[in-house]
Amino acid sequence: MTPLFIPLTTHWFTQYQQGKKTTEYRPYGKRWNEQTCLVGREVTLSKGYGKHHRLKAIITGFEQSTTATTSLDWQAVYGERGGIAACIHMRLLP
Repeated sequence: MTPLFIPLTTHWFTQYQQGKKTTEYRPYGKRWNEQTCLVGREVTLSKGYGKHHRLKAIITGFEQSTTATTSLDWQAVYGERGGIAACIHMRLLP
């Protein structure tokens, strides 16, 4: 299976790079769900869509959450959009 590609803004990429962030929140749906975010699947975290700033990770867990959509971080990215968040837990690879 090909690695899951997750583009990030500089702020969030740096958070992963520094080990401060281990969970990615995306709107639950066709792209972000249990089938596409399988535990054990490799992930490419990318600063934007360029090829120069990338990190490799592996999915260690997945869950759906309505609580995550009320967080300030969620609202900073998605606004007041509620619904269900796909919570993708990851560990960086060396």
